[in-house]
Amino acid sequence: MRDFVWPVRVYYEDTDAGGVVFYANYLKFFERARTEMLRAMGYEQDELIANESIIFVVRSVQIDYLSPARFNEQLQVSAKVSLAKKASLTFEQVITRGDDVLCKGSVRIACLDAQTMRPKAIPETLFRAILEHTRNEY
Repeated sequence: MRDFVWPVRVYYEDTDAGGVVFYANYLKFFERARTEMLRAMGYEQDELIANESIIFVVRSVQIDYLSPARFNEQLQVSAKVSLAKKASLTFEQVITRGDDVLCKGSVRIACLDAQTMRPKAIPETLFRAILEHTRNEY
């Protein structure tokens, strides 16, 4: 499946006392890429809540920190669906600076009913769109 790539610049607020990106902020960068991937496909998360009564939540994360990012660097954050199930998606995500891989992670996202907070199937049109768009270029 095809990678979606989103550029991110490191702001001062992203760094810790040591001047490198605080470890939890890499998860925020991952989140931005997944959100922008949906947006590039024509889906807004607030509209999915209003129209489909679904939300996406992180179920689990596995992450490897390989090299630090620093203030004002420009990074690329990729998101690729590696596994699509009825009510969940697993993304493989990588953060790079040029050719250097800084961070890699696997993020499992669950689809929930916005009212009951119970698992709910991903709407068929969205499910098909995710599969189609992850196979093609953006």
